[in-house]
Amino acid sequence: MREEEKKPTSTIRRILKQRWALSAIYIASAAIILAAAFLLQNSFDDSANDGKEESAETGKNYGEPSVEVNSNLETIKMPVADADKSVIKKQFYDVNADEKAQEEALVFYNNRYEQNKGIDIAMEDGKSFDVKASLSGNVTKVQDDALLGNLVEVEHEDGVVTRYQSVKDIKVAVGDKVKQGQAIATAGKSQINEEAGVHVHFEIRKDNIALNPLDFVDKQASAIQSAAEAEADKEETPAIEGSEADKETPAVEGSEADKEETPAVEGSETDKEETPAVDETDKSTDLDSGTDEEGSVPGEDTTEESDSLKDSLNQSN
Repeated sequence: MREEEKKPTSTIRRILKQRWALSAIYIASAAIILAAAFLLQNSFDDSANDGKEESAETGKNYGEPSVEVNSNLETIKMPVADADKSVIKKQFYDVNADEKAQEEALVFYNNRYEQNKGIDIAMEDGKSFDVKASLSGNVTKVQDDALLGNLVEVEHEDGVVTRYQSVKDIKVAVGDKVKQGQAIATAGKSQINEEAGVHVHFEIRKDNIALNPLDFVDKQASAIQSAAEAEADKEETPAIEGSEADKETPAVEGSEADKEETPAVEGSETDKEETPAVDETDKSTDLDSGTDEEGSVPGEDTTEESDSLKDSLNQSN
């Protein structure tokens, strides 16, 4: 047992007695220490750089006004301060509505009927009120127009525009940036819709196409883009192509193939050729008529033989 316990120690001593053993141990230890120090240094550098970059970015934007980067997440609001006290004098003209709703959404002016491209909003008491920006954006048009009652146009992202007509005391100018809820004008009157009284004509347009504002109130501005894409998909649906495909369905070819492949005619022909219906009928008719298969009547042979006998007897007499 003692000799077996001494064997491992003796091998280690033999290795250590070699000239290269100690140098190899030193080199391996140094490599391990250097690798650990390198990893620790990199971890400290990364944490220090992250803090510097964040502080630099924070200091760079310090003192500058904040810029809205999520304006599409804004919820569309009615252009009035108190929507509960407002009334809709005239609705948006919807091509999918019934006839009565469409008639009520027509604007009559100068002996002509025009489709209402927005909604006309007034207060229950008929008094004037401040017109608020429905969404944040940039003012792109301010126009004096007696017929429309003046116009303010605000542009938003993705080709969305809000219009405010029949206003007065305009408080903004072209190029101004307005925030949602900011007062931009005061409600007024217009010649084109005098029946509405003091009101504001409010429109939402996407790529210059008028949309029903009531469909997007209290919804995010991104809903306008989704609705526009849905309308574009409806227009691009291959309805005509589908009908053409239906027209091109191989109904005729299938019927022709069915006519060609169905063995009705061939079966009848083969039945006619294979079935001995004609032969049986011929035989039956021959039997019924009293004739044999060769067409002779059985009684005729015996009468001819009797006549010939009589003739021979007469000649012999």
